[in-house]
Amino acid sequence: MVAEASRPPSVDKLARSLAHTGLPHPVLVDIARTAIADGDHESAQARAEAQQRVLLQPVINGTGVLLHTNLGRAPMAHTHTENFANLEFDLTTGARGSRQRPVGELLAKACGAEAAMVVNNGAAAVLLVLGALAAGRGVAVSRGELVEIGGGFRIPDVMNQSGARLVEVGTTNRTRLADFANAIDGAGGSGPAAGAPADNDVALVLQVHQSNYAIVGFTEAPTTAELATLAPPLVADIGSGLLDAACPWLDGGPPPWLKDEPAARQTLEAGADLVIFSGDKLLGGPQAGIIAGDAELVARCGRHPLARAVRPGGLVLAALQNLALTYLDRRGTDIAFWRMASYSVDELRERAESIVASASRSISATELDSTPGGGTLPGVEIPSFGLSMPGDHTDALRQHEPPIIARVVDDTTLIDLRTVDPADDQIIAAALDSAAALDSAAALGESSQ
Repeated sequence: MVAEASRPPSVDKLARSLAHTGLPHPVLVDIARTAIADGDHESAQARAEAQQRVLLQPVINGTGVLLHTNLGRAPMAHTHTENFANLEFDLTTGARGSRQRPVGELLAKACGAEAAMVVNNGAAAVLLVLGALAAGRGVAVSRGELVEIGGGFRIPDVMNQSGARLVEVGTTNRTRLADFANAIDGAGGSGPAAGAPADNDVALVLQVHQSNYAIVGFTEAPTTAELATLAPPLVADIGSGLLDAACPWLDGGPPPWLKDEPAARQTLEAGADLVIFSGDKLLGGPQAGIIAGDAELVARCGRHPLARAVRPGGLVLAALQNLALTYLDRRGTDIAFWRMASYSVDELRERAESIVASASRSISATELDSTPGGGTLPGVEIPSFGLSMPGDHTDALRQHEPPIIARVVDDTTLIDLRTVDPADDQIIAAALDSAAALDSAAALGESSQ
C-alpha cells in the first residue's frame, strides 16, 4: 500500500492538473513528463509557472532607462484588426502598389528628405545601403567610428557581408577632412587602401554614430558639412533616430539633454546624401531601420535584391505609418517615449510622494537620474524622481503580476518613475507593500527562533 501511494501520477493526469495555468496541453505534457522523469512530480506546478515567465508579456520598467534594450526599447501600443490591408495594392489604379511608398513618403516628409524606405532593423539598413551602393568598391570610415553595437555586431563585419571594401581613415581619436580626401585620392588611408593608386574607387563616405560610447580629450573629427564637400556620396548613420533637433512635436521644444544629438533633418540639411537610423530608439516606434535622403539613392537601395530579404511586414509598416502621422500632427505626447522624456521633476516628485503616502512607511521618495539607454547619448543623465526601499527586493518585484523591473544601488531598491506610466503607480505601491510585508514576516520569524 505504501508503494502504491508513493507512485507518481500518470503524465496525462499530471498535465491535466496544470490546465489552470493556461498553457497549451502539449506544453503541459512535456512539463509533466520531465518532472516525473526527474523523480519530482510535485515540482510540475513550479515548472509550469517558470514556463509562463519565459513567454513575452508586459512588464513595468522601473529602471529609469527610457530605451531599455532588454525590455524592448521604446514602448508603444499598436492594434491591428483581422482584416486584409492594401499592403501592396494601389486603391486608385487597382494595380499592384508599393509597400514602401505610403510610410516612406510620410517619414521623408517628417525629416525633410526626398524619399525614404524601411527595413527590419538598423544593421540591415547599413547592410543594404553598402550592398546597393558600394559592393566591390571602397567605403571610407574614420577609425574612431568602427563601432561594435549590441550582440557583437561590428561595422567592419557588416561591411564585409555587404561586399563593400573598408577604407580606414585617420586614427581612433583624431581624423581630419584631409585624411578622407587623401584616402579618396589614393594618396593616403591604410589597411586595404594603403598604397592604392589614384583611382582608389571609394564609392561612399560613411559617417557612423558612436552609439553607446564617446571619445573625449584630444579628439578631432570632420563635420557632416565638411564631409559633404567630398566627391563620393555621404551616408550618415545617425543611429538613434531623432527626426528633427527642434522637436516641433513637443510644445516646450527639445529637452536640454538632447543637445548635440544628431538629427535626420539637420544632417540632411548639412549635406548628407542619405541618413540611416533606427525605429525603436528616439523615434519611439517598432524595431526597424529607416533609410532617407536622395531619391535616386533610396531607389537604388529599393531595387537591390537584398531589399526583399530585409523588408518589414505589414504590422511594422502600419505601426510606423501611425507614428509618422503622429509626428506630422505634432502630437508628441501621444508617443510614449516622448511622454516619458517630457515629465518634469516636479511631476515625478508629486507622484512619488503620493505613492509613499499610500504605501509602507519603509518606502521613501528620492531624487534619481534616468538615462536615455538603447545605445543613445552615452553618459547623459536626466534628472528624475522615484522611490527607494532598503534591501534588495528585485526578485520579489519580478515575481509580481505584472512583473516590475527595478534596480539596486548600495543594497537599496530603486524605482525610477520616469519610465513608469502614471496608471501603474498604484501597482507599484501594492507591490512594494507586499515586499515590505514579506520582510516583516521574515524578520518576525528570525526573532522568534
